[in-house]
Amino acid sequence: MIRVLLVDDSSLIRDSLSLSIEAYHPTTVVAGTAANGVKALDWLDNHYADLCVTDIRMPVMDGLALIGAINERYPWMRCMVVSSYDDFQYAKQSIQLHALDYILKPVDEELLFRALDKASEKLDADRHRDAAQLMLKKLPHYKQWVDKWLEHIRTLHVETLPLLIVETLELLESWVAGNFNLLNPLSNLWLSTIIEELTSDRVKLELDEGDDLGLGDAVLSLQEVRSYFRLCAVRRLEEGAYQLVEAMRGIRDQQSVKVIDKIKMYIDRHYGEAINLQELADHAAMNKTYMCTLFKQETGMTIGTYTVTVRMREARNVLMATTEKIYSIANQVGYEDVTYFSQLFKKHYGLSPLDYKKRMKS
Repeated sequence: MIRVLLVDDSSLIRDSLSLSIEAYHPTTVVAGTAANGVKALDWLDNHYADLCVTDIRMPVMDGLALIGAINERYPWMRCMVVSSYDDFQYAKQSIQLHALDYILKPVDEELLFRALDKASEKLDADRHRDAAQLMLKKLPHYKQWVDKWLEHIRTLHVETLPLLIVETLELLESWVAGNFNLLNPLSNLWLSTIIEELTSDRVKLELDEGDDLGLGDAVLSLQEVRSYFRLCAVRRLEEGAYQLVEAMRGIRDQQSVKVIDKIKMYIDRHYGEAINLQELADHAAMNKTYMCTLFKQETGMTIGTYTVTVRMREARNVLMATTEKIYSIANQVGYEDVTYFSQLFKKHYGLSPLDYKKRMKS
């Protein structure tokens, strides 16, 4: 997701450009607007943006001064200019300040989209480069963490995997020194490292970049930035880890795969209800005892353990995304006894629900 700060002294132009920018791509949003450079910096004092699109001539503080200030204060941001002035000196100064583009008004939407393409590619490239440099610098000193992941995946040890993921997130966060937007590319590079180590096990897996994972609103306050990118990264690590565990199980009989998937799909849809094994066996059209044996053989866990895993995942998502009470969350995922639910949550994640939320948001 690209969050754009739009700066122009004309409200009509701000409105028009906002519509064009948000028409570019569903993951590109105008997170804030300002009428001049000073108001833009005031907004940035309390909010997060990836890209600033600014006019040149504005009262109080012009666009060139704003770009200079952004370069100094917010080095992760990139800037581009939209101006009415076809002036070589302005364009030259913009380039000297590392602006990505200089677009003339009235704005041609096709040119704007090309500029946004360039901005998106530059932001991704910058973050990937910085994350890769961190990984090369830090990873040799943390080989034991890679070994922990390999052990969990090779032994299909999923019970303590959620806590390992949280601990890995905290390790990666200690590397970024407050540049939280590097957590997602770092998570991708971490997973790529694990995949590379597993090539001797004939595990082959291609993961997409998983940018932002579609989380969050258009506007992020500075207080929300750390929590937002931490949640993006932990979900990315979790997604990759479980895909690797599944890949490690090897090539399975297609019929067994279909049966297991059918069982999982049923549980995924009915996790908030009581799961009756006989009803589940009837749904899968097989003997209950054989169903349980096959599920354990193919997944490495019992149906009961898988059900708890699904319920804990859904409970975690509600816990992190809402302010609902613990008893309400417990009821939503199929538990009437909130104490028992809290015990299961702690066993699964290594922390009680409230401690987990506090640790993720602290």
